Amino acid sequence: MSKPHPALDSVYPAGVIDLHSHTFHSDGELGPAELARRAYCKGYAFLGLSDHVDQSNIKSVLLAAIEAAKSLSGEIGLTLLAGIELTHVPPSQIAGQVALGRDLGADFVVVHGESLVEPVAPGTNLAAIKAKCDVLAHPGLLTRDEVALAAKNEVYLELSARGGHNRGNGHVAALALKLGAKLLINSDLHAPKDLLTPVDQKLVGLGAGLSEEQFVSLMDGALSLAKKLAAKGGRLVKT
Repeated sequence: MSKPHPALDSVYPAGVIDLHSHTFHSDGELGPAELARRAYCKGYAFLGLSDHVDQSNIKSVLLAAIEAAKSLSGEIGLTLLAGIELTHVPPSQIAGQVALGRDLGADFVVVHGESLVEPVAPGTNLAAIKAKCDVLAHPGLLTRDEVALAAKNEVYLELSARGGHNRGNGHVAALALKLGAKLLINSDLHAPKDLLTPVDQKLVGLGAGLSEEQFVSLMDGALSLAKKLAAKGGRLVKT
């Protein structure tokens, strides 16, 4: 039997911190309760619900996420965070939708970035960063100036575990590390098979070019962010 890579002798001790997931309130397979239970069994400490929204469903989807987070977080052993993912929203409307999501009580707002495998409108990355969204998902080949602005605006850039979306991870990681932008490692899960283990999450980071020390620093930042968001929502579960 082959031995695992030496870098996998240790994983992040707090567990998986993942701020990008989808339920049957958009195009995911599971409801929030089942997803949360399965995530807990995989080693999750924090799970962010971030179903796809645009102008037509932002209110109903976000309210469902908030209700799930409030009712489940104290019962399931992990902390649920209530968010949204603005998806294929025209760049000119992103700032208004980010503001609306926050006004409606979102713990965090994700914007669906300019992935290399979808026809996302050019200008989406820049509009999201200017709007100071919390997380820019799978941003693809974002520019040096965009990464610098993300660092200034404290927008977290995603390293994605999802096939296709993860093609830009190395580019994103290299620029973020050089320019001081913050990173998160997220699953973008849609089905049970997409749930990460602590080993999976570390592999995404190392595969994107992070060193062991950089991975730990990234996860420390993710933990601090998750705790801050959970405290804001009044539902931090002891991890």
